[in-house]
Amino acid sequence: MDPARKLATYEDLRALSEPERAEVILGAVVTQPAPLPRHARAQGSLRRFLGGPFDDDDGFGGPGGWWILLEVDVRLGPHDIVRPDLAGWRRERLPSPWDTRPIDVVPDWICEVLSPSNAAVDRVTKRKLYAEHGVSFYWIVDPTEGTLEADRLERGAWVDAGRHDRTAVARIPPFEAVELPVGRLFPPNEA
Repeated sequence: MDPARKLATYEDLRALSEPERAEVILGAVVTQPAPLPRHARAQGSLRRFLGGPFDDDDGFGGPGGWWILLEVDVRLGPHDIVRPDLAGWRRERLPSPWDTRPIDVVPDWICEVLSPSNAAVDRVTKRKLYAEHGVSFYWIVDPTEGTLEADRLERGAWVDAGRHDRTAVARIPPFEAVELPVGRLFPPNEA
C-alpha cells in the first residue's frame, strides 16, 4: 500500500450517493453492482428460513435470541466497514440495533451470497477479515452452484462446519436448532 494514500473510513461512505452499494475494505472504498435476482432469492430465503424461528419468533415457538439483518453497515474497525448480505447478532450482545449506522458490534454470524463480481472478495479477503475481527460463524452461499459452505472460528482459524448442496436438509451451526432445506434457497432447477 502507498504510505501517502489516505485510508478510507465510514465518513467516506457517507459522502457517496445513498443508492450506491459500497464498503470500506482494508482502507479502500469498494463499490458493487446491484445483485442479480438469483442472489436476491438466496438472501431472501435465508432471511425467511432463519429469521422466522430465530429473529421473528416473538414467543411463537422458535428458538429466538437473534437479530438477523440484511445489508446493514458493520464497522469492524476504522478502515473496515462491510455490508454483509446477512448478519446476525445474539440479542444479549446487541440489545437494540434499530437506529444505529454503522453497527459497531462484531456480528456472531455473517453470510455472504456470491455474485460473479465479488466471489473472490467474499471467499478470500472478507473471509480473512471476518476471522481477524472474531466473527464466530461465516457462511458462503453460491446461488450459481447451489451450495452453502459453513465455517466456525476456532482459535482464530476457520474450521469446516459443513458443506452442503441443493439436495441437503441440514442443521448448520449456529442455527442447528432448525433444519435448513438448502435447495429452497435457490431458484428451481430449470428443465
